[in-house]
Amino acid sequence: MIPTLQPPHRPWNVITDSAINDRIVTALAADGYAIVPRFLPADVVRGLRDHARALDDQGLLLPAGIGRGARRTVRRDVRGDRIRWLGDAADARAERPLFEALASLRADVNRELTLGLVAFEGHYALYPAGSHYARHRDRFRDDDARVVSFVTYLNPDWRDDDGGALRLALAGGDIDLVPRTGSICFLSELEHEVLPATRERRSIAAWMRRRPR
Repeated sequence: MIPTLQPPHRPWNVITDSAINDRIVTALAADGYAIVPRFLPADVVRGLRDHARALDDQGLLLPAGIGRGARRTVRRDVRGDRIRWLGDAADARAERPLFEALASLRADVNRELTLGLVAFEGHYALYPAGSHYARHRDRFRDDDARVVSFVTYLNPDWRDDDGGALRLALAGGDIDLVPRTGSICFLSELEHEVLPATRERRSIAAWMRRRPR
């Protein structure tokens, strides 16, 4: 059985109080990650989950690729999810609260950590049962624009033995996070992977970006 969470380095890595943004910033600075069970209200998560399901029913989530530009290719042996990028005008109603929350977090991260974040991007991600994403970094080798990664899960009834954990590689050892409804924020340079699940797994992945150097 995959554990929901191995013990974090510090108790405040699991953030449950009202000062969410400040605690995320503190955790990022100290350990490079923060676990946030209730970053978004339940009704917002429900709206995003329903919208992701509707998009998939319309065939609008497409196989994800790896690499960029001319090197981009679809490799199901490396990455098996289907995605749709955020920001389409038709999706605005469901996504607006997420954009507002991420904009607020980005402003607070910039104020306290001076990371020069100027924008964010993201997409819905649907992993069919049995699919995975091999260990990788969100920051590209030839582009350091992605600085902070953020994942919100859309699976409220997920059980520990359904699998599909996000495995985050930390200096003190890996931790496995079951993709139940909730969020995790971490530095984009950290290696991580998505483990196979026994059922369909839904999430939103987003990245706070600076201007490429």
